[in-house]
Amino acid sequence: MTDKTPSIHGEWSSRFAFILAATGSAVGLGNIWKFPYITGQNGGGAFVMVYLICVAAIGIPIMIAEIMLGRRGRQSPINTMQTLAAEARVDPRWGYLGWMGMIAGFLILAYYSVIAGWAMAYIFKAFFGGFFGTDGGEVKEMFDNLMASPIQQIFWHTVFMFITMQVVMRGVKGGLEKAVRFLMPALFVILIILVAYAMASGSYPQGIHFLFSPDFSKINADAVLTAMGHAFFTLSLGMGAIMVYGSYLPGHVSIAKTTFFIAGADTAVALLAGIAIFPLVFANQLEVATGPGLIFQTLPLAFGHMSGGWLFGVLFFVLLFFAALTSSISLIEPAVAWLVENKNIARQKACVWAGTACWGLGVAVVFSFNIWSGFKIFDKNLFELLDYLTANLMLPLGGLCIAVFAGWMMKQVHAEQELELPAQGFQAWQFLIKYVAPAAVFIVFLHVLGVL
Repeated sequence: MTDKTPSIHGEWSSRFAFILAATGSAVGLGNIWKFPYITGQNGGGAFVMVYLICVAAIGIPIMIAEIMLGRRGRQSPINTMQTLAAEARVDPRWGYLGWMGMIAGFLILAYYSVIAGWAMAYIFKAFFGGFFGTDGGEVKEMFDNLMASPIQQIFWHTVFMFITMQVVMRGVKGGLEKAVRFLMPALFVILIILVAYAMASGSYPQGIHFLFSPDFSKINADAVLTAMGHAFFTLSLGMGAIMVYGSYLPGHVSIAKTTFFIAGADTAVALLAGIAIFPLVFANQLEVATGPGLIFQTLPLAFGHMSGGWLFGVLFFVLLFFAALTSSISLIEPAVAWLVENKNIARQKACVWAGTACWGLGVAVVFSFNIWSGFKIFDKNLFELLDYLTANLMLPLGGLCIAVFAGWMMKQVHAEQELELPAQGFQAWQFLIKYVAPAAVFIVFLHVLGVL
């Protein structure tokens, strides 16, 4: 079926191009901004070990399933799920899974682009020596001033959204593929340079020990659930991005082998980010469990006082920008693909519509940090609300539904046709997707809702 019905949007030119694109979708702010600080908050090495187990047992099986559904349907996530539900002769309301993924990606990009805008602003702050000789109070004031300025944030948010839509407008091969062929190697090169610098610091052994020496006395139920949730979210699952990228995958490419490469590269970026960051934190006697401020408030302080800090500060925030961009182009792609398929409009026009709507919601997110900061729903500002709804509710529910559909609803013969795995490999994947992954995601979901 996959060879007979190519996507109307085009296909990746090779398996390597798909690996770069899907890895770019998975590698984002979660790897470089979030992974180091949640590792710091949860004790280091033992948390990393639990995280790696969760990637293998939960993340990889669900990613295989999502790519498989995408390639089987060959359309936007909404139309794919409607087509596959009809093929499996199950309830057509499974199409709502596609809607939920597309909307989740759209909502995530609205605030994601604002954070990416902060990274762009910090590239220039680092370039013009803004971190040099600063103390903790000055670095905090720098970040607070950015948060208090809607003009600055809207400017950088607009620039980032414009760059994102310019890439997406050019289509699968001309835009998405060309961008990731440059961005992903550049991202890895910058990361390796930062790791090499960290290795030269006197605190490198201390950072490595913290990251890889497990102390299981630091692990509790919350830490395990955090590791499980992050392993799931960092692979961009449940938001339509991997499904729509899978729809552009040529029929002869092995989904399982490709998924292992993607998950491995995504995990490597997260670990390399930790290897680069923690030695700098220890070398400057900073707090590893700072939380979300680690990147924008703690690291600038380190860059401002260390040898070569100007160069490495610029490189770090360029890295953060590249990681955000490779994810952002995948977040908007499901909405663009759906508009092209269902509204019979050109891709460029679809990009303008989707991009403008997302930009407008992003402006509202900017206002939630300043002029609308007093306006809250369920005691959360708009940024916090969108983050909670997507990361804690929509994505786990989406991942759970993907696992249930692939494991229980889809005809086994169709799954076997797409995956082309040896009998034992298929049975192992089927066991994980039918029992292990749904149970684990369901536990995360209950924890988020406060039931556990």
